[in-house]
Amino acid sequence: MSGTTTAAVRPRRRATGAGANRWVVLVVLCVSLLLVTLDATVLHVAVPAVTEDLKPGAIELLWIVDVYPLVCASLLILFGTLGDRVGRRRILLLGYALFGVASAVAAFAGTAETLILARALLGVGGAMIMPATLSILRQVFPDRRERALAIGIWSAVAAVGAAVGPLLGGFLLEHFWWGAVFLVNIPLMLVSLPVGRMLLPESRGDGTGPWDVVGALMAAVGLFGVVFGVKRLGGGEPVASPITLVPLLAGAVLLFFFVRRQGRRPHPLVDLRMFRRPAFSTSVGCIVLAMLALVGLELIAAQYLQLVLGLSPLQTGLRLLPLTIAAMAAGLAGARMLRRFGPRRMVCFGFCLTAAAVVTLTAMGGTDKAGLLLFGFVLLGFGLETTLFGAYESMLSEAPAEQAGGAAAIGETSYQLGAGIGIALLGSVMNAAYAPGLASVPGVPPHASDAAGHSLGEAYEVAGRLGGSAGAALRRAARDSFVHGLHVTLLVSAGLLLLGAVMALRLPRVMQCGEESAEVELPSPREAEKPRVAVAALDVRDTAP
Repeated sequence: MSGTTTAAVRPRRRATGAGANRWVVLVVLCVSLLLVTLDATVLHVAVPAVTEDLKPGAIELLWIVDVYPLVCASLLILFGTLGDRVGRRRILLLGYALFGVASAVAAFAGTAETLILARALLGVGGAMIMPATLSILRQVFPDRRERALAIGIWSAVAAVGAAVGPLLGGFLLEHFWWGAVFLVNIPLMLVSLPVGRMLLPESRGDGTGPWDVVGALMAAVGLFGVVFGVKRLGGGEPVASPITLVPLLAGAVLLFFFVRRQGRRPHPLVDLRMFRRPAFSTSVGCIVLAMLALVGLELIAAQYLQLVLGLSPLQTGLRLLPLTIAAMAAGLAGARMLRRFGPRRMVCFGFCLTAAAVVTLTAMGGTDKAGLLLFGFVLLGFGLETTLFGAYESMLSEAPAEQAGGAAAIGETSYQLGAGIGIALLGSVMNAAYAPGLASVPGVPPHASDAAGHSLGEAYEVAGRLGGSAGAALRRAARDSFVHGLHVTLLVSAGLLLLGAVMALRLPRVMQCGEESAEVELPSPREAEKPRVAVAALDVRDTAP
């Protein structure tokens, strides 16, 4: 028996109060997740207002936007494994407090440097909250059937947060100043902190051996370097640039030695033996590949809608909304699909459906085809969420209960790395297909063609400065080249998705749900004030047939 503070074995479903409290705990965890996912995207629409008010330089503005996901991704393993040692609820509540304080600092920041610091602290708080929500969910729902339903609701909330962020930010900016996009976090955290302390159960791993502080720092610094380098590549920076190459190589070296160190320690920070389980390693690979294939594509699709079709930011958000709604539907239906089809067929189906959606979207051209886009985005959202749901559920179910925090951190880190690599890879494919079409536009001087080859937005600016027939020809050539590059990128993405479908064949054929004789005992509000909480959870290990 593992993952407990005080063992208390009880028959399953003995107390109706505990059964009811499980779902209350899920609501609290979903609110936590909603705040973190909202904060990842809510600032995007506020960037012009921040720029006008704080007057940041180009590098400072880049850090204001990127420091939150960069710090969050770097510290996931550190805080995920620390929660396994000192208590997952404790880390989650500390994350709540830090998130609230950092939000207040960000809302009233008077300089760009203060806002960067506040966003970095928000990243630290997010890294404490994200793996804790999944690991507590793993403890609170020891029954795999119920856990699958809980993960479906959890993932649907994540999709809502990512989509609502820009819309909420736009609404707040219309009525208040830009700091309101951060200030909205504070009342929610003031409610979540006491409610979480009262309702959430404390749990931790077996606690054998000391926590590997050196290993945790190696993982944090190594991930920071790798994610930083990948983000610069995704932003179009040259590979040979020292500011890109040095952090990337140093981070990779640190992660290599981190893996060696964990393999040699009697009590590792992250038990790498989990990767020997085909279901666990395959699930992590599927998460990386799904995000690698699709995140860069989302950014390119947003550019297509605005720059090629001429839609406003609000119209673009509304066009992408069916993707989010379909993802929510897939998350809510995921538990039933997993029980009926099993992880292997579910993830394979998700990859193939998403690939079909991507190929369908190659019919996009220079004119608006609203029906085609709606159909493609619905397929895309449903297929992607089906894939990620099946992969996350299999990964979390394969991890031992005492390693729940580390496993959740690995899953979230894989998600972040896949997203960063996808932006870099698909962005490079897009640029390679886009730029040659602008090399020899009649009447356009070479230096203007070179500048226009950087991006479609820059091409429009150059065309506006040129004016006349040369400007019109450049604008038309840039739009056609972008559509061609989009088609090439879609086909590359479809190939990566089909590769993911082949990889998913290593997942278990059926969802194995062994009977468990113990469950986490959740405290009533009155019992939560006692110094010790009785918790019990079995280590569920579902293996492939």
